[in-house]
Amino acid sequence: MIKSMAMTTDALQERPNAQVLIIGAGINGIATFRDLALQGVDVAIVDRGDYVSGASAASSHMIHGGIRYLENGEFRLVKESVAERNGLLKIAPHYVKPLKTTVPIFSTFSGVLSAPLRFLTHKQGKPQERGALLIKLGLSLYDSFSRDGGSVPRHEFRGAKKSLEQLPRLNPDLKYTATYYDASMHDPERLALDVLRDGLDAGEHARSANYVEAIGMDADGVRLRDTVTGEEFSFTADVVVNTSGPWTDLTNASLGEPSTFMGGTKGSHIVLDSPELLAATGGREIFFEHSDGRIVLIYPLKGRVLVGTTDLEHDMTQPIRSTEEEVDYFFELIAHVFPEVVVDRSAIVYRFAGVRPLPRHDDEAPGFVSRDYRIEARPLGARPGTLLSLVGGKWTTFRALGEHLSGEILTLLGMPRVVSTAGLAIGGGRDFPVTDAAHRVWLASHGDEVGTQRAAQLLARYGTRATDVIEFLVEEPDAPLANNHDYTRREIEYLADTEAVVHLVDVLLRRTSMAFVGGLSGALLDELADVVAPVLGWSASRRAAEVDAAIAELRDAHGVTLAAASVLPVP
Repeated sequence: MIKSMAMTTDALQERPNAQVLIIGAGINGIATFRDLALQGVDVAIVDRGDYVSGASAASSHMIHGGIRYLENGEFRLVKESVAERNGLLKIAPHYVKPLKTTVPIFSTFSGVLSAPLRFLTHKQGKPQERGALLIKLGLSLYDSFSRDGGSVPRHEFRGAKKSLEQLPRLNPDLKYTATYYDASMHDPERLALDVLRDGLDAGEHARSANYVEAIGMDADGVRLRDTVTGEEFSFTADVVVNTSGPWTDLTNASLGEPSTFMGGTKGSHIVLDSPELLAATGGREIFFEHSDGRIVLIYPLKGRVLVGTTDLEHDMTQPIRSTEEEVDYFFELIAHVFPEVVVDRSAIVYRFAGVRPLPRHDDEAPGFVSRDYRIEARPLGARPGTLLSLVGGKWTTFRALGEHLSGEILTLLGMPRVVSTAGLAIGGGRDFPVTDAAHRVWLASHGDEVGTQRAAQLLARYGTRATDVIEFLVEEPDAPLANNHDYTRREIEYLADTEAVVHLVDVLLRRTSMAFVGGLSGALLDELADVVAPVLGWSASRRAAEVDAAIAELRDAHGVTLAAASVLPVP
């Protein structure tokens, strides 16, 4: 039997109460949901948008130990981060992969005098690129946290000559490179959906609904609204958990419990289709601190190059968009690292921006605001119960954070922990074939019905949950999409039927990576709408509206300009 995580508000309205209600289904809310569900807690999670569509959808696609946090003195966070990175490589090997990372270095002693001042005071001072001595000290300390019993290689330092032999397109003015290992996260949204499904699979005591907004508090509990139908209802819980990331203060205000916890900063990225730049990276992430003090990355991913990121103050009442000034900045840093590689705006296939859920930091420089997290507790207004607000958190530590926050909730409920998620495989990472021999065995046993090449594609896309996809595909005749041969009609039907798709844009941005790699066209948009509409019971007018809404969101939020291929909706 193929399991579905599609769940409407009906499941919440039929029983409008739980021990715990989580508001905000980014990765940290979802991780907490999974952990609580595995303990047998009666828990529900809602989000005003799609799952993982807020801050968690705007990540740099990295699972990293946070080497620069050492300079902030955040040793606990670095230790936890590298432990979680090493753990995710084991429990989510379908989406989290080792990432060789190289830092180009242009001086020997730069930053040595100012670094102790930054460490002690967290004042930015005059921005400087870090020199070789400072980076060497940092990486030596990082190794002591990071090596996982020797399974992670030590960092390597090379002079200019050997560095340019390995990466000949690097700026010839460099003096050294440092290379170490972190991890990449190929499909953040799909990883989060796996975490969510693990929670739902724990039993009927775990419920979820996307596109359900918390709009207030009344005598009967938290007031929820279905953003599609407009229907409103009240939901009671002993513990309400606010994990809405950079929107935490706004959510608390809507619940009648105003707060000033948050001070997030905006980070933008662009995705480039540039074979020349892709080749220049040598398959490695290029990661360094620019002369203005910002951490930047040039990162090969899915046959494209991801470039980011910025660190700018943002008003959460305003739209979150990458600006042309930020794009100019990205091209400046590409020219700094790879001066002979020619790339311009015509290579941009996708752009995105998000706000980090950082704590309020007043005059502290954004780069030195703690990336650690804390939990704020207060009474649940006039009602009995507790409101918990998560301040901070990042992708790398989501499992540990979820277990920590879950532990606080279990204490409030007077319930014991019955299982730890440490070492517990996530979704399609369960029994994932990590050796070549095991990979061949898996393909041999699953390739009979769809072919070995297709089985390999689905395994890479869904992990071992590809077994469910294959079972669905072969139930009826299937065919590749006319406008994207990497997907079939039945595969899109599977996503629409089982993965809580509400809007067409959910398929484009989060159930697949079609938009991210620049693989969309007007014709493909129409074709996808034709496939999804009958599965979700859309009328002709709803189908047309979904296409229009997708075109608008792609243009406004992601710089992707498309026109619908047809104006006639399907009957």
